[in-house]
Amino acid sequence: MRPLDEQTILITGSTDGLGQATAERLVRQGATLLVHGRSEQKLERALAKLGVDRGARIRGLLADLGSLEQVRRFARCVERDVDRLDVLVNNAGVAVMDGRRESHDGFELTFAVNYLSHFLLTTELLPLLRRSAPARIVNVASVGQSPVDFDDPMAEAGYEGFRAYTQSKLAQIMFTVELAERLRVAGETEVTVNALHPATLMDTKMVRTSFGRAGHREVADGVESLSRLVADPGLDGVSGRYFDQLEEGAPHEQASDVEDRRRLWEMSEELTGERFEV
Repeated sequence: MRPLDEQTILITGSTDGLGQATAERLVRQGATLLVHGRSEQKLERALAKLGVDRGARIRGLLADLGSLEQVRRFARCVERDVDRLDVLVNNAGVAVMDGRRESHDGFELTFAVNYLSHFLLTTELLPLLRRSAPARIVNVASVGQSPVDFDDPMAEAGYEGFRAYTQSKLAQIMFTVELAERLRVAGETEVTVNALHPATLMDTKMVRTSFGRAGHREVADGVESLSRLVADPGLDGVSGRYFDQLEEGAPHEQASDVEDRRRLWEMSEELTGERFEV
């Protein structure tokens, strides 16, 4: 990878919590940051905190990841605004614990925002990442993982908030492994993709709101884990892995099921209306 002060990095969900704290660290190290949020007010506050006076080193992008059309527009804006993209961090997420809700497109909201939007954003931006290679994709997942229920992925038969969240996180990991394998087969080894559990129940607004309490991990712990996957030269060429904080971990066994990974990929193409070939 290039030195950080030569890199352009996009972090989804970077107006709060882990995303914002990681953006702050990377900006201090000289990277050009694309800051994403779904609230214009929060985006403006985040840009001001990061130091909007840095000019072209920080850019704000507004999009609601609960809308696939907005995700597509988001990707087009990135391609319009930058010549290169060295790292894509798929970090934005929700945990809906107070009852089932749907996205703009009629999908279960947690699955739509945490997984499906990032599947679409990644595949839309992959040509730019390829042109920028060596490049990295980092999917912020979780140690909490539940198997994808292909008979009821949108939890229409019965909704349980924690299971919806953990299913979406395993879907991210399955996508990570499958995309890495497809890139490897295509000979595209200079674009890597890995998944990360940054830290357990960090003290963020989402954790406090959704789970009622934070754990003993600080946001700084998650920043350390995430920054490593973004910038550590020792991870050049490493792809298709799941990391539990600073160490490589073993995800749920469904991530190793080739048939289920391909089934998830095909389902994702059908739901997004995109046919994607690596």
